[in-house]
Amino acid sequence: MSEQMVAGRWIGGQGPPLASLDPASGEVVWEGATASHAQCLAAIEAARAAAPGWAATPLDERIAAVRRFAAILGERRQVLAEAISRETGKLLWETRAEIGSMIAKVEVSIAAQAERAGTRASDMAFGRAVLRHRPHGVMVALGPYNFPGHLPNGHIVPALLAGNTLVFKPSEKTPLTGRLTAEAWEAAGLPDGVFNLVQGARETGAALIEADIDGLLFTGSAGAGAHFRRVFADRPHVILALELGGNNPLIAWDSPEEAAAVIVQSAFVTTGQRCSCARRLIVPQGSTGKAIIESLAALTDRLEVAAWNDPIEAFSGPLIDDAAASTALDGVARMRARGARTIRPMTNIAGRSAAFVRPGIEDVTGLEPLDTEIFAPLLQVVSVPDFDTAIRMANATRYGLSAGLISNDGALWDRFISGIRAGVVNWNRPTTGAASNMPFGGLGESGNHRPSAYYATDYCAYPVASFESPTVTELEVPGLRS
Repeated sequence: MSEQMVAGRWIGGQGPPLASLDPASGEVVWEGATASHAQCLAAIEAARAAAPGWAATPLDERIAAVRRFAAILGERRQVLAEAISRETGKLLWETRAEIGSMIAKVEVSIAAQAERAGTRASDMAFGRAVLRHRPHGVMVALGPYNFPGHLPNGHIVPALLAGNTLVFKPSEKTPLTGRLTAEAWEAAGLPDGVFNLVQGARETGAALIEADIDGLLFTGSAGAGAHFRRVFADRPHVILALELGGNNPLIAWDSPEEAAAVIVQSAFVTTGQRCSCARRLIVPQGSTGKAIIESLAALTDRLEVAAWNDPIEAFSGPLIDDAAASTALDGVARMRARGARTIRPMTNIAGRSAAFVRPGIEDVTGLEPLDTEIFAPLLQVVSVPDFDTAIRMANATRYGLSAGLISNDGALWDRFISGIRAGVVNWNRPTTGAASNMPFGGLGESGNHRPSAYYATDYCAYPVASFESPTVTELEVPGLRS
């Protein structure tokens, strides 16, 4: 399958070849051709031509379209889950949940649209004041590979509900998931040009953002986000919604056995490939901190790592590809060169592809921690003398996405929630815990103050305030000469 969907038509890609591989087996999952520069422009033009009609479509009809999309996802749940598992290596229990999140996003987005971007009026002496919201126009959504269905869906659904048209480029690592998502939108009966798919890598994304667009909706790395800030510095009319990475802290202060499970779910779920995964564990010096680390190490040793279609129950699968594993292992080597002490080594798994790694734990107490996001199951541990130091260490990052506290002491939670600098802050729950009916986003290099999830509606439409009188009346003009 090598087609691109532009204005409701599937046409062949005219750019360089592209293929996605199963990271567990190396088998080809999808292969075809990328969109050419001209095809990218054609997709933008198709979205531009469709924009007025879609914006004028009554909201009830737009709602009906996205609900049809949700129903189609439900009908195709197993096929979609297996496609995501094949392209990403994620286990089926995770990818089935991902499709469930995509479906649930529709009703949540409808509620958010009504609450945060609806219409309301109030009576005034002269008539009425009315608040309305209008779509921006043509949006480009660039998808990530770790949640190739759910994360772009979190941009696409509210953008379409608001009346925008859209061009979607999936990650070059997950083109099949993008294709199947486009097929579901096509089956939902969107008008031609409202949703357009182009396949490709960096060059394809560059062609899209250089075009005449009104918004870029991006989920990915902080480095890419910084690049986009520079690209759009002189184009302030383009809405830029950036959902980026993190170097997220988790303070564990007591309850060693119970804390271990929360830490594992924070740091190693999805093979560490969530932007909200805990990257730094902060524990108290002394016996409690040692007990937390010992419980964590023992539980880590029991985690099963397997391929998505292995006949065993497992906790996680491989990384997205061999290159990602190599990059992560290089990061471990840098830590050790700086003096890190290995508690559990992150290593390749014998008899598996190079994308399979065991979770790693490195003690960096007393060292200057690397303030970088290593997108893998790797956790840095720091022991500190007191809770004030723990909060200071937690905030010692240029990121600010998620953070967490594990403790039964409510007073510590009060200190933590008032002192921590992050957009998602959890107590006795994994740092990865999030909900579509809440905002999701971070500070610093984790975003640009446009949180997604429930607040995605905010960047998909702009408010229009109007003051209206049904009749022309003469206004009193002060200061006139007689």
